[in-house]
Amino acid sequence: MTQPSQKALVPFVSVDHMMQLIHHIGIAPMLQGICDRIEQDFHRWPLFDKTPRVASHSDVGVIELMPTSDGDVYGFKYVNGHPDNTKDGLQTVTAFGLLSDVATGYPVLFSEMTILTALRTAATSALAAKILAPKGSEVMAMIGNGAQSEFQSLAMQAILGLKEVRLYDVDPAATAKCARNLEGTGLRVVSCATAEEAILGAQIITTCTADKQYATILTDNMVGAGVHINAIGGDCPGKTELAPAILHRSEIFVEYPEQTRIEGEIQQLDDDHPVTELWEVITGAAQGRKDDKQITLFDSVGFAIEDFSALCYVRDAIKDTSFFTPLDMLADPDDPRDLFGMVSRAK
Repeated sequence: MTQPSQKALVPFVSVDHMMQLIHHIGIAPMLQGICDRIEQDFHRWPLFDKTPRVASHSDVGVIELMPTSDGDVYGFKYVNGHPDNTKDGLQTVTAFGLLSDVATGYPVLFSEMTILTALRTAATSALAAKILAPKGSEVMAMIGNGAQSEFQSLAMQAILGLKEVRLYDVDPAATAKCARNLEGTGLRVVSCATAEEAILGAQIITTCTADKQYATILTDNMVGAGVHINAIGGDCPGKTELAPAILHRSEIFVEYPEQTRIEGEIQQLDDDHPVTELWEVITGAAQGRKDDKQITLFDSVGFAIEDFSALCYVRDAIKDTSFFTPLDMLADPDDPRDLFGMVSRAK
């Protein structure tokens, strides 16, 4: 049987490879590296194709495709969101992604993205907090202690210098899990009995809950002046976490308004309610935090360019390593016109 040529083999980063890569690089440097790559790509924002993700909704969850291209490289992510999965011992979110060469259409990377999505979401949160949170922020309230919570906490530590994280979840077992996983990281971890207790003294409030419903995780009276809210749990139609009054008191920053108005906290507002795109603040085209008393809100739903950045980071990081498997995904006949002949000769 004819063996595929090297040019026809596609690097595949499995879950095991991704975990090995994280330990090889270190989670803090990897979070910082992905954050840096996202920031670089946000500086190139106008170059990218941009479209709201293509979503297929059901009564139990959503399956989505998230595509983009910078003209040289095309990327997409497949991702689901099924909140009830945890009842069956399954992940709420799973994902995989791919990069392709625009010039040929050939894939150049195929990767798991369940873990990578957690890393890029945390890196994006920390990037937004770096430019929007009060200067010198050292304490974060982490409301919702599921799969994202440790990554969010460690990204804020690596990129902002966070010193304390105050944990709350309606499920005490989730809080205990997060506190246990953060032992030995250098973070001071405080487990709290209520969301109100968690918010005490926090300059950053991160909400990340999984229920697919209009919820009020934060009520208006819980949020004082001068904080930064990192709202990442509301990420599909009909799923929110914040009382509308909080939105009206906040300066709101988003990734891509056309997507966020459908999926984010601002689905609760009129379509013409003003928001600022995060890339504009990063490039200096718009102002971020204006004063110490202002409430800033990053209404994050995740966007394809962030996934593109994370995949590009992994593509570069695995070079000259063993943290991938070459996959025979592409037909490679000696004569490009003789695909049938290749099939016949394989007998």
